[in-house]
Amino acid sequence: MLIGINVAKLREGTPTEYLTRFLFGGIVTVLATLIAGHYGPIIGGLFLAFPGIFAPGLSMTETHAIERKAKAGANGILFARAEASVEAAGASIGALGLAAFALILWKGLPTHSLALILPLAGATWLTVSVLLWWLRKRI
Repeated sequence: MLIGINVAKLREGTPTEYLTRFLFGGIVTVLATLIAGHYGPIIGGLFLAFPGIFAPGLSMTETHAIERKAKAGANGILFARAEASVEAAGASIGALGLAAFALILWKGLPTHSLALILPLAGATWLTVSVLLWWLRKRI
């Protein structure tokens, strides 16, 4: 599987599905902020790392894959699970990139400006994520 963008996939989702993802992500963010306010930024940061849109997104991926196969007259459950597992692999790799992003911010912000460290952290996330995806294909 190549890394790419398929804008046509956006038409598969319904407004209700997108609203659900948006609300779930927003609720997770609000809860993380409340937790950080009560228990401090370290505990709050742990909750900010919660994959707020991953669960509903994975559910949408599976549902839409099953629907596509059903329209073609086939049972798409195994295919849908495989497609969702590839998405989960990508999310896992992205999480490792996020860990690298957080490490750069954690170590760099005490001594450097956000304007310098944030782009460096973003580039680190992108590099680690793409490199790990490339390595996954080679192993």
